[in-house]
Amino acid sequence: MKSAEQQTKLLLRGVVEVIQEKEMMDKLNLKRPLRVKAGFDPTAPDLHLGHTVLLHKLKQFQDLGHEVIFLIGDFTGMIGDPSGVTEARKPLTEEDVRENAKTYERQVFKILDRSRTRVRFNSEWLGRMSSIEFARLGSKMTVARMLERDDFTKRFQEQKDISILEFYYPLLQGYDSVELRADVELGGTDQKFNLLMGRMLQRRFGQEEQVVMTLPLLEGTDGVRKMSKSYGNYIALEDPPSEMFGKIMSISDVLMLRYYELLTDHDINAIQAMHPMEAKLKLAEELVARYHSKDAAQHARRDFDQIHSKREFPKFVEMTTIKSEDGMVSIVDLLISPPFLLATSKSEARRLIQQKAVEVDGHLVNDVSHKVGEGIHEVKAGKRRFGRFEIRKNNAD
Repeated sequence: MKSAEQQTKLLLRGVVEVIQEKEMMDKLNLKRPLRVKAGFDPTAPDLHLGHTVLLHKLKQFQDLGHEVIFLIGDFTGMIGDPSGVTEARKPLTEEDVRENAKTYERQVFKILDRSRTRVRFNSEWLGRMSSIEFARLGSKMTVARMLERDDFTKRFQEQKDISILEFYYPLLQGYDSVELRADVELGGTDQKFNLLMGRMLQRRFGQEEQVVMTLPLLEGTDGVRKMSKSYGNYIALEDPPSEMFGKIMSISDVLMLRYYELLTDHDINAIQAMHPMEAKLKLAEELVARYHSKDAAQHARRDFDQIHSKREFPKFVEMTTIKSEDGMVSIVDLLISPPFLLATSKSEARRLIQQKAVEVDGHLVNDVSHKVGEGIHEVKAGKRRFGRFEIRKNNAD
């Protein structure tokens, strides 16, 4: 195992704050694997590039021989993290959380080593808490201390509702660290209050306090707000290769450098010396190769060149057959047909048509009642969604 100094130099790259750095050095000097925890509430089915900032830091710890705990907040996810929100979140159902958690387990191993990662669910201990234990946990914190938190203070001053359950969220997240006896916890800068709660509860439960490491929040494709599915500015790890490539190519040159800094190990000075278009193509190809394959990245780049340089329909979009009684399919139904799912719902399909973002065989469709007849058709929705359909009558061979 590398020396504490060598490990610290690597682990502090890209970190915003360490509480406390001396404690970090002391723990590393113990020359034993540290228990390093990061928690993710499964509030949406997709992990996105914003999540990978934390995941890559976990991977660094893992590669140095430390014990990595990927914690899925299936219990806390049903409450909803109040960090950075201006009103109470809508609670998720147990079924929603369970389904989302399944996809998290699959996606996280695109980065972490499956054989060296402990996946835990906080329902394992929080779900077993008795009402007395739950009440005693609440006694560990005062309302005055909770109201020191910026988002709670703002909502209180604006006379917006704050539920008692939301007060419990930081306590429950903090208690995860007690249960796991975490040495280090990672989180975004917006999680600082929750992470410090872990230190406080560990102290009150007679444990050594965890070191807290905060990492920057990755801006979404709009370049303004943090990457989030709720803002529609995210790049999911399981986006199709061509869609992922296209989304990365759509970001600004300034944001591109930010992505290089937080998502890669490249020398930023060397990237700045490149032509912006060349640098962006390099970034898109690298990230698609990382989360899909080199072959998929090459195909995605070829698709991008065809679409944006040659104005051609991508050759690598496979064809699917749809049958109907009269050989006609409404454009709305076509857009939501698998496997392409050019729209996620009929309402989104209608919205795309009304926004003049749908083309069939190169011709704009602006009527939501439009029907597409028999034959092979190439359909485009928005800038990066494509589908190739063969429409047949039911009795056709």
